[in-house]
Amino acid sequence: MTRYLLRRGIFLAVSLALASVVLFVLLRVLPGDPANALTAVGATPEQVAAARAQVGSDRPLPEQFAAWVASLATGDLGTSFVSGLSVSDEVGQRLGVTLPLALAAFVIAIALAVPLGYVAATRARTWYGSLLNAVAQLGIAVPVFWLGMVLVVVFSLRLRLLPPGGFPIGGWQDPLAASLALVLPVATVAIVMSASLIRYVRAAVLDVVGSDFVRTARAMGASRGEAMRRHGLRSAAVPVVAVLGMELASTLLGAVVVEQVFSLPGLGSMLVTGIAQHDYPVIQGVLLVSTLLVLLIGFAADIAQRIIDPRLRDRLSGASS
Repeated sequence: MTRYLLRRGIFLAVSLALASVVLFVLLRVLPGDPANALTAVGATPEQVAAARAQVGSDRPLPEQFAAWVASLATGDLGTSFVSGLSVSDEVGQRLGVTLPLALAAFVIAIALAVPLGYVAATRARTWYGSLLNAVAQLGIAVPVFWLGMVLVVVFSLRLRLLPPGGFPIGGWQDPLAASLALVLPVATVAIVMSASLIRYVRAAVLDVVGSDFVRTARAMGASRGEAMRRHGLRSAAVPVVAVLGMELASTLLGAVVVEQVFSLPGLGSMLVTGIAQHDYPVIQGVLLVSTLLVLLIGFAADIAQRIIDPRLRDRLSGASS
């Protein structure tokens, strides 16, 4: 297991390094110059040259990349061209909104999807099992921004129970106000995510219910629930864990939509602003941190699969010996 963790750690580091190279190159081959963020329309050639010298876009690309990597080695994501603020500090503040939003929605979605998906599979021939399946299919087709607007209309404009958007200026210094501001965004993401997860859980449980080892346990006198608890749930959990990792990663990457709907100052809105202003340090910082989070989520999901499934552990130990 130690050897496997070492290999996965090296793979994660190499993947992050390659992602940083691709990110840097793609930003430089796109049309536009980062100096445009500092110059107005009709700027003189001297002003443009001064702006390019200030942001460093007048230097050769290898030199720019080396400077960026050197700053990353010290944990510095650079300084915004527009605001002059540290990108690292700004990303840290924005993560205080995006991470609670994604994690809370993820936990709620799991709490809903696992039992409902199990019921939808084990009671597939009943009316409520069919209803759960139909509702999950409908939920997958619902756009997240549309659902967010519906929740705002119902719970904010009509019932006046929750704020329609925004986030306290002091952030989590006022925990109650910050929590209330995230209720509707979290509910929006959790509903859409749980609909997708119900389908995956249902499919995984159906595969296990029809497996030979569960039928053998039933033939030996075990009830369906007992056979599933002893032999089936662990096998069903393996593919679901991989899907959970992808769902959490997609939630982090797709937070831009929900944050725009609810006017939340998270990573998504920071990325949109950076793109609009051609603020390269902001764009690079947000995308690099997002890539790192996605890689870490994939790493954790991979480890969890090997902990759950003894077949993977045996295969791993056999390969290591």
